[in-house]
Amino acid sequence: MPPGSSRAVTPLDDDYPAYTMGRAADMLGTTPAFLRALGDHRLITPLRSEGGHRRYSRYQLRIAARARELVDQGTPIEAACRIIVLEDQLEEAQRINEQMRTQGPEPQSRTSA
Repeated sequence: MPPGSSRAVTPLDDDYPAYTMGRAADMLGTTPAFLRALGDHRLITPLRSEGGHRRYSRYQLRIAARARELVDQGTPIEAACRIIVLEDQLEEAQRINEQMRTQGPEPQSRTSA
């Protein structure tokens, strides 16, 4: 289950670890070593099967695809991983900002002296 989730993850969920390393590498047009490097840089952490094999989710494959895009443009893998983390943080901050903007200001409470 994803962190903080109380429901079971099903094979149709983006967080379900459905893809082996070989299949994931084929889908991304990269090598297993590239996927291992993303794990070494802590960008993605694949789940492990009972036999200890790495298993990737669709969500992780999207992140890996973004990393590959940056690396293919000449960005070192370490920098690509950091860029992706920062992009994710920016997206979250923008989402929170938009929520706050649509909810309006919180009423200020008055305290008696």
